[in-house]
Amino acid sequence: MRLKNIVLPPWLNYLIRVILGSVFLYAGVTKLFDPKAFARVISQYELVPENLLAPVAIGLPVLEVLAGIGLFFAVRGSLSVIFGLLVMFVFVLWYGILKNLNIDCGCFPPGELNSYAGLQQALYRDIGMVVAVVYLYVSNWVSGSKTRFGQGTKIKNKVKEVLRNA
Repeated sequence: MRLKNIVLPPWLNYLIRVILGSVFLYAGVTKLFDPKAFARVISQYELVPENLLAPVAIGLPVLEVLAGIGLFFAVRGSLSVIFGLLVMFVFVLWYGILKNLNIDCGCFPPGELNSYAGLQQALYRDIGMVVAVVYLYVSNWVSGSKTRFGQGTKIKNKVKEVLRNA
């Protein structure tokens, strides 16, 4: 058994993708059920202009849902979108903590983490998810994969072999 399969087992890559995809799918869908409530949460951070609250309150959850689904199916670019969203969320939460805001983090359904301490919990959770995304990047890099949960290069080589023999 190769060392990289012990340190970076393919099943762990798949499990992390499914968990992260589920988290983003759930977060996006719950926000889409009540975009007005999500817009109110966004407005409390005072980072988005009033006239952009509605598009952001709908667009951000849609992006979360699409990126979550993309992780399930190993769609190229979905991991990068998740990483970008997480970095943005970390900075927004950090901003809220620095401003001593005592508000809902806006991560999941309204009231999920509704306090200053909730912002800190959400920040730690998001940093943990950033670490998971970095693990996926490293795992994909070590395996030479671009798609399909670490199987991209193997699939590409098999297709080339089949085409050559045809």
